[in-house]
Amino acid sequence: MATWKIDASHSEIEFKVKHLMITNVNGFFTDYDATVEAANDDFTDAKITFEAKVDSINTKNEQRDGHLKSDDFFNAAEFPVIKFESTSIVKKDNEHYKLNGNLTIRDNTKPVELDVEYAGVTVDPWGQTKAGFELSGKISRKEFGLKWTATTEAGGIVVSDDVKLLANVQLIKQA
Repeated sequence: MATWKIDASHSEIEFKVKHLMITNVNGFFTDYDATVEAANDDFTDAKITFEAKVDSINTKNEQRDGHLKSDDFFNAAEFPVIKFESTSIVKKDNEHYKLNGNLTIRDNTKPVELDVEYAGVTVDPWGQTKAGFELSGKISRKEFGLKWTATTEAGGIVVSDDVKLLANVQLIKQA
């Protein structure tokens, strides 16, 4: 069994949500950790755990970040961590997988399915074995208790219910 840890300096955990239904607002988590345990070289038996600190949310706008940390959205004070635990991985071909797991936001746990693109394994110039993945998926924020809503004067929606999840992940094999 090999243990892999996320290389935060070479990974990004991102989300996108439609604002006014015409543009995306992108956000990132800057404080997170993940562990992958796998015996198979192709990660088909991997057990994955991931946590992100809500307080590390960054949308490049302090006022919006503060609103997202409030009870209208994540409620960072009461629910400081977002968690994911894998339940299965299905290999579609050598580069494409379906990752199933349970995502917990605000103590609401729901199953999610993510598309995974596996970029392979390599050894970096310092002798570390690394693996690369790109993950994507979509969730309904309201299912997780992020229910704040508003409408424009014309009746349009300010913030979409659908949230796109994107992660570019580099893992380091532990000795």
